[in-house]
Amino acid sequence: MTEPPSPLRMLLSRHTKRREFITLLGGAATWPLVARGKQRRYLVGHLAIAAPTDTPPPPPANWNAFVQGLLEAGYMEGRNIEFEHRSAHDQPELFPKLASELVDLKVDVIFARGTWALAAAKNATSTTPIAGIDLEIDPVEAGLVASIARPGGNITGMFLDLSELSGKHLQLLKEIIPRTSRVAVLGDFDINAPQLRELARVARSLALETQAVEFKDATNLGGAFDAARNWGADALLVLSNPLSLAYRTRIGELAVKARLPTIYLYRAHADAGGLLSYGPDLPDMFRRCGGYVARILGGTRPADLPIERPARFEMVVNLKAAKALGITIPETILVRADEVIE
Repeated sequence: MTEPPSPLRMLLSRHTKRREFITLLGGAATWPLVARGKQRRYLVGHLAIAAPTDTPPPPPANWNAFVQGLLEAGYMEGRNIEFEHRSAHDQPELFPKLASELVDLKVDVIFARGTWALAAAKNATSTTPIAGIDLEIDPVEAGLVASIARPGGNITGMFLDLSELSGKHLQLLKEIIPRTSRVAVLGDFDINAPQLRELARVARSLALETQAVEFKDATNLGGAFDAARNWGADALLVLSNPLSLAYRTRIGELAVKARLPTIYLYRAHADAGGLLSYGPDLPDMFRRCGGYVARILGGTRPADLPIERPARFEMVVNLKAAKALGITIPETILVRADEVIE
């Protein structure tokens, strides 16, 4: 004879069935949400001088940080977001065509990296949202946005204020090589025009001479170093632009060969063999830009997202490069460095 269930067992049974029902009901309630998530995949266009799929790729830490910024906001590639990469392969003249391709694909947002990419994206569309990173220009002066606080159009992003960095770079070179009186400046005369103007002003206050040497493409890189050496440069400052980053390893090699102590904006240069870098924490900027793209996908207009500046700066010293150049980095710099590469 089967013993009848106790009141306690009957109560537990009812609670168990109730939990199972609620769980089933909750799962059913989330079904449409999951289905809708699968049906709606956002498309982000990525416009850059070099894409992650290129060989060799750009510094992977930057792209990974951008993806991390999206992930922190709930956007994952393959789940609810896809990327359309367009790379100019170090040929800036291709940017207008590439930007138009992304607009024709009806991407939800264009992530534009660098001056050329931003200018091309702006010319290609006034409606598709654009989030950009640029370390060379003033976005207001360049006509990209109406103001820093309220961009007002379809462009926002992360931009760098150059004035304070120009003086800092020259001062660091003087600290490393006290006898420095002539500093060659490697850059693109168009993209880096604001930096060159600011450097000339700061150099006069430090009793330094500067000489700009142009770097337009890889074919004239060796000639640029010859020009710096022939001018009698004591040191070299490499300005920030997409090409200088793309050819960071070659630039580091040529600097050692020319016996020119060189300072850079990007830490990727120091990682690739350059002597010293001082500038914004780029992965942090890219992560924050990923967050901006996420906010745009969530419905915020670029016009309402203020332009942001770098929040963190870092100094990286490469002692291997110092040894190859035959110089000693002062202790006053080593103790301030965020990282020293042995």
